[in-house]
Amino acid sequence: MKTPTKKTEAAVAAELEALQSLTQQELRERWVELYKTPCPRFMKRPLLTRALAYRIQENAFGGLDRGTRRRLDQAAAALKAGRPLVPSQPKVKPGTRLLREWQGTTHEVLVLEKSVQYRDREWPSLSAVAQEITGAHWSGPRFFGLKEKRRGRK
Repeated sequence: MKTPTKKTEAAVAAELEALQSLTQQELRERWVELYKTPCPRFMKRPLLTRALAYRIQENAFGGLDRGTRRRLDQAAAALKAGRPLVPSQPKVKPGTRLLREWQGTTHEVLVLEKSVQYRDREWPSLSAVAQEITGAHWSGPRFFGLKEKRRGRK
């Protein structure tokens, strides 16, 4: 991402403001300048203005990071293939305490930067802790309620 300067920010703000005074035809011409493709025929003014504003800011300050573009490409491919979108696993911040009651005992795990702490001992993953608690292999995020069971699986 580019580092914005006051001059850049002021120029972008002026360009965004100018979009409001353009006619529909002038907005369509601006689309061709910025996107290098013909403007979609039936795009209404509010969406057209927002798309142009996004592209102006993207050109000035930089676009989406590589990871975000990759996730959007994956989502588009899934939708095109008729597959449902699967939300990404929730991110748990260091310092979060996870509680799980198992067979009458409450178990508490503290999330650290690159591991977890359980009963005053550091563990490499939630799955390792879940296995310690249950004696069987479990998905740690699922055991601690961070991930739902997949539908259609037994």
